[in-house]
Amino acid sequence: MTLEQRRSLLIELLGDPEESVRAAAAAALERLEAFQDLAQVISDLKSDKRGQRVKAIYAMENIQSAEVFPHLINLLKDPDADIRGAAIQVLGAKAHPKSLNSLVKHLKDPSPAVRVHTAEALGHFSDVRLAPYLISLLDADDEQLVASAARSLGSIGSADSAVPLGKLVKDSRATVRVAAVEALSKLPLKG
Repeated sequence: MTLEQRRSLLIELLGDPEESVRAAAAAALERLEAFQDLAQVISDLKSDKRGQRVKAIYAMENIQSAEVFPHLINLLKDPDADIRGAAIQVLGAKAHPKSLNSLVKHLKDPSPAVRVHTAEALGHFSDVRLAPYLISLLDADDEQLVASAARSLGSIGSADSAVPLGKLVKDSRATVRVAAVEALSKLPLKG
């Protein structure tokens, strides 16, 4: 079935008498249209306008195709920190295991904002092997980085994070204390 045939079928199903079928057809149509826009999005990534490039990166979040990953991974090498940060956010939201190694490297990115985005993005992965990387960030001076690492540790749910997070509840920065308390509340109880 061609894309156009699928599109016609889904449009027809928007008139189905059953609400759940109409909702499923609308969601499927949205994904299909996003996939059809992939070529345009890839073209927009090459624009000399930062805003257009950032918009294209965020559009990739809605495209359900493995073809987006090489482009997003390639953007992690971009000299513009905003571009790297946007790509990291989308890769985190998609949480594709093959992007994990590329993301972890950006915990040491020269841009503080990119490091924060990376710490947040890693929280979308359910991989307890990330805990040591995030725990190492809890001693940082950057309040947002520490809070992001704490939130991600809570999302990952590694019980080994409890002690390091427990130390943060006495941090002088309220944002950090809140993140630590919320993260602790998500951790499983050990033994």
